[in-house]
Amino acid sequence: MYTDGKIYIGLAGEKRVTMQLDMANRHGLIAGASGTGKTITMKVMAESFSDAGVPVFLCDVKGDVSGLAMPGVSSEGMEKRIDKFGIRDSFQYQAYPASWSIRR
Repeated sequence: MYTDGKIYIGLAGEKRVTMQLDMANRHGLIAGASGTGKTITMKVMAESFSDAGVPVFLCDVKGDVSGLAMPGVSSEGMEKRIDKFGIRDSFQYQAYPASWSIRR
C-alpha cells in the first residue's frame, strides 16, 4: 500500500515495514520458501508502484498476478488481514491498469 511516499510492505512484530519510493531501483529479488509471502509481497509492491505513477513490468508465467487487472472481493481472510495490518480506514478494493501479451 502506497502512502506518504512509502510502500507499506508488512509487519515485523508490531512494527510497520516500509520502503521509501526513492530508495527503490530497477532490480530486486524476493526470495523465500513456499508459502512465505513472496507473491503477495510482489503484488503489494506492483500495486503501490502503480499508485505512485511508476510503470511496472511483470513476467507472470504461472498466472499468479493476473487478478491485478480486476478489483478484489471481500472474504473472511481478507477482512482479517485488513484489520491485522491496521489499514481499515485507507484500504479499498480496486483494479490496476494492465496489458498483456501471450506468445507461443
